[in-house]
Amino acid sequence: MALRSAMADLMILPMEGGTDRAPTPGKPSTFLSSPALKVLPMFSPDGKWITYFSNEAGGTAIDVYVRPFPGPGGKWRVSTEGGIFPRWSMTAHELLFVSPNLKVMFAPYSVVGDSFRADTPQIWSPTSIRGPRVANAGYDLHPDGKRLAGLAAVDQGAIGQDKVVVVFNVFDYLRKIAPGRK
Repeated sequence: MALRSAMADLMILPMEGGTDRAPTPGKPSTFLSSPALKVLPMFSPDGKWITYFSNEAGGTAIDVYVRPFPGPGGKWRVSTEGGIFPRWSMTAHELLFVSPNLKVMFAPYSVVGDSFRADTPQIWSPTSIRGPRVANAGYDLHPDGKRLAGLAAVDQGAIGQDKVVVVFNVFDYLRKIAPGRK
């Protein structure tokens, strides 16, 4: 997946208001400013960390990072061989992301004091997902933390293109298997 290099700051936009009126946007502030590209930040379930993917390591390498919120503190690189579209598990200390070969990976993590410690990423599923698109990860983690929704990539080498299926009277067949109300 190619991402155009551009300077992008991570901004925080507070919402102001209470129970007596609808929330309105407050004054935005810069959370992180650097020449690196930073994409799709996401808060951790406890709100103490932000994950995003970036080319902070330089060159064309894009990896998943975690920083404390609201700061101060360092950054931790979670992916070891590239990664995009991180997602926090709501039920376990795991951070998921998509590897360059389109496998969903997960990195178990722990928090010790002010340090974020991610273990070596592991494959969540051997099935590749269909290529993510801009602002669309191509997968999402169920709130129970045990299931993913996503489109499996089609292995073009395993598909036999030697058959044609023709269905006649398709509407009669549909009425038979799913009769409507009369």
